[in-house]
Amino acid sequence: MDKGNGQKPGQASGIPFQDPHGHGAAQGKLLEQAIGREVKGFREKLGLTIAELAKAADMSAGMLSKIENGATSPSLASLQALGQALQVPVTAFFKSYEEIRDATFVKAGQGLTIERRGTRAGHQYQLLGHSPHGPVSVEPYLITLTHQSDVFPTFQHSGLEFLYMLEGNVVYRHGDKTYDMHPGDALFFDADAPHGPDELRALPIRYLSVISYRRED
Repeated sequence: MDKGNGQKPGQASGIPFQDPHGHGAAQGKLLEQAIGREVKGFREKLGLTIAELAKAADMSAGMLSKIENGATSPSLASLQALGQALQVPVTAFFKSYEEIRDATFVKAGQGLTIERRGTRAGHQYQLLGHSPHGPVSVEPYLITLTHQSDVFPTFQHSGLEFLYMLEGNVVYRHGDKTYDMHPGDALFFDADAPHGPDELRALPIRYLSVISYRRED
């Protein structure tokens, strides 16, 4: 292998190297893109062309195009000029960047044990995270079935559910169909239909269950 080609580790010929830890540059780029989206959105809402808005803000159409595409970091003076031309405060351009971005971190074995319908049948549920904001709720669970667990193929709830098998062997029912699930198998389904473990073949059984549904207004 030629080690004298000047490439960084993991860089293929002709493909630019990307540093996954380059958070500073990435954050700046995200801000520029967010500002660009807002400027373009306000412009289109008013039915203005790039040339018309550029003229009203006393800047070149090329510069405005770069701002909208997130290709440049606009100065405060440019943002003030755009705000006046679009009749919005400068802070409006940062709205999408400042929206809440949730993250939940759970250490191994420290998921919150909760009560669900299947708990009565000996199913152990560990909640691995939650999404308190946004129109869609997502609930990821680690579910464990042991010798104390019973079959329970009659769960029904709104939304969608995704299962990923980690350990053991279970025959899982959804509606009138069954699926013989082993580690690595996945199942995605409409949770309105009756579903759940129908036959416990190799214990212990562990699988991930991710439930998503639209929040009530």
